Amino acid sequence: MKIQERTGAGAGRSAAPAQPSVGDRLPSPPRERKPALAALAVLLILLGALGATMLVLQVGDRVEAIQVTADIKPGESITDDNIKVVMVNDDSGADFVPWEQRAGLMKLQAKSTIYGGTVVVGQMFAKKTGMEQGQATVGVALKEGQYPKGLEAGDNVAVYRVGNKSTGGGDQEGSSGSAGADSSLLVERAVVEDASAASGDSITSTNLPVTLTVDAADAAALAQAASAGEVAVVLIPGN
Repeated sequence: MKIQERTGAGAGRSAAPAQPSVGDRLPSPPRERKPALAALAVLLILLGALGATMLVLQVGDRVEAIQVTADIKPGESITDDNIKVVMVNDDSGADFVPWEQRAGLMKLQAKSTIYGGTVVVGQMFAKKTGMEQGQATVGVALKEGQYPKGLEAGDNVAVYRVGNKSTGGGDQEGSSGSAGADSSLLVERAVVEDASAASGDSITSTNLPVTLTVDAADAAALAQAASAGEVAVVLIPGN
């Protein structure tokens, strides 16, 4: 009896319809691809990278500027020998002088001492005055024969002290005839600032007033000789 019951039970189970196992799932439909969205995502990534690159370039924008390599005293100018090119950030707000403008800067003079290693800004320089640092202007009154004919502003001259030890007579004192008797070089090179009467204006006195720019160290000796009427100038080459 027991064998039959088990057999009957097994037959009943085999007759029941088969059920799918828990692990077996129905296949899902394939996902729909959207190439337009993918392309948009790539484009956004590229735009973001480009924007970041431009931002870095703008923040680090560098230009060529002028740096002095030696101290420049007030009244002096830069030259090719005391400057060099350096790269600086253009976003600092400083008025750096571009390297390509160095020729124009050479026509200006320093307002105050500029120490070597300083990057030049425009406010450090100003237009040149008629006289640079370390120079002086001295007025002299020259008699006929103590200056060359046609002397005019801008000429370069050498200045000599001429004495009155010549025995040739008092009327030629200080003239070219007596200069050889007792003469000495006072200023090797001076610049004529004004000699308008020698450029064609009428001379109203026996003396021609001439203004000379000389080194400050020579000014005292020149002024002393001029006050004694013992100055003669000789035109020399140069501008």
